[in-house]
Amino acid sequence: MQVDSFFSEMSIMRAEATGVAPTKTGQQVGADFGDMLTKAINNVNQLQSTSSDLQTRFDRGDEDVSLSDVMIARNKSSVAFDATIQVRNKLVESYKELMNMPV
Repeated sequence: MQVDSFFSEMSIMRAEATGVAPTKTGQQVGADFGDMLTKAINNVNQLQSTSSDLQTRFDRGDEDVSLSDVMIARNKSSVAFDATIQVRNKLVESYKELMNMPV
């Protein structure tokens, strides 16, 4: 499942942030976070594409696609998108806090 991989990546990020995972250099951690974020966004994009494809096939009368398949795909993409929006909001909030810090 693609949603499971998204949550797995989030768990890895949390483990690294709490210090449970072995520490790495600052440059490497930044690169890993960027890669994980890119993978997560690509995963959300793929889920939305799959959902759209299933809906189109269902609308055209494809007998291999049921309404429940379409609804499950739409819900998966919706949950993944909402999680991505929450991560984005937290990143923007953190950036604003850093910019308001006195130097």
